[in-house]
Amino acid sequence: MAIEQLGIAVLWSFLYGYLIVASIDFGAGFYAYYGRISGVETVIAPVISRYLSPVWEVTNVFLVFFFVGIVGFFPETAHYYGTALLIPGSIALLLLAVRGSFYAFANYGVNKNSFYLLAYGATGLLIPAALSTVFTISEGGFLTVRGNDVFLLMEELFYSTYSWAVVLLALSSVLFISSTFLTYYAARANDPKALEQMRRFALWGGVPTIISSLFVFIALRNHNLEHFQRTLDVWWLFGLSLVSFIIAIWFIWNRRSYGTAFVMVLLQFAFAFYGYGISHMPYLLYPYLTLYGGVTNPVMGRALVIAFVAGFALLVPSLVLLLKMFLFNARYVKGDLA
Repeated sequence: MAIEQLGIAVLWSFLYGYLIVASIDFGAGFYAYYGRISGVETVIAPVISRYLSPVWEVTNVFLVFFFVGIVGFFPETAHYYGTALLIPGSIALLLLAVRGSFYAFANYGVNKNSFYLLAYGATGLLIPAALSTVFTISEGGFLTVRGNDVFLLMEELFYSTYSWAVVLLALSSVLFISSTFLTYYAARANDPKALEQMRRFALWGGVPTIISSLFVFIALRNHNLEHFQRTLDVWWLFGLSLVSFIIAIWFIWNRRSYGTAFVMVLLQFAFAFYGYGISHMPYLLYPYLTLYGGVTNPVMGRALVIAFVAGFALLVPSLVLLLKMFLFNARYVKGDLA
């Protein structure tokens, strides 16, 4: 495997890790606020709080690794994406800061102000919407290059059907991934009321996820036919994603094996995410930047691969230890250590 292929594979794995961990976190914040305004806060809040308390501060580690790595492996991405993502990127960073601050206010403050929880829950949906613009812009048609200057075509981005399709998929995916995990977590906590509520969210959340996925494929065909045709070459990955989704919903519907159902959801998004990434190659940004044209020199590339593989090998066991000590500790899950 060439150094650029190995580099993008490592970075894509970091991004997938962020997709899963951040989705659970973002969705949990939204469900926490929904529970308060719908009158079911006392049912689902304890389970959500026990999940968020040890996890909310570490979700962005994957994202930091990805952005540092993408610039290190492919320096030209800083030139093209740096200017293009100045507005949506700044919005996402601002929302991340607001989210962290208002989580602390909502949970550790003296007064339990609903506005703090609203801000925390709302940013959980706005952040993935802002970050999803990266995938939209990468398909081409939203940038114009004049000499060495790169300009983002905000009007085309705002009125693009494909752009809104990606946003809808991002939002529905966040809520679906989070609800399936919290269903499993409520089952481990032996909390039947929270389990039933989160199970209902998971079943209903699966419908818009599949619909928005189909919407993305249709919009992609109209926006970037070349990429759409390459997705057909790896149709089996998207087929496996659909099969995994059906199995997950079957388990949840029948109130069985919630842990296996969540694993199926992980596989569902893994197959779709890697299928999308493979079909997008060799472009990092249509039509300006390719995987081979923007890669760093081989010596630097090898050093980065070693560093990021080592980082991945350190990060994953650390997260496993965190899960073992808190999230999957039998006493903690049931609230005895909370």
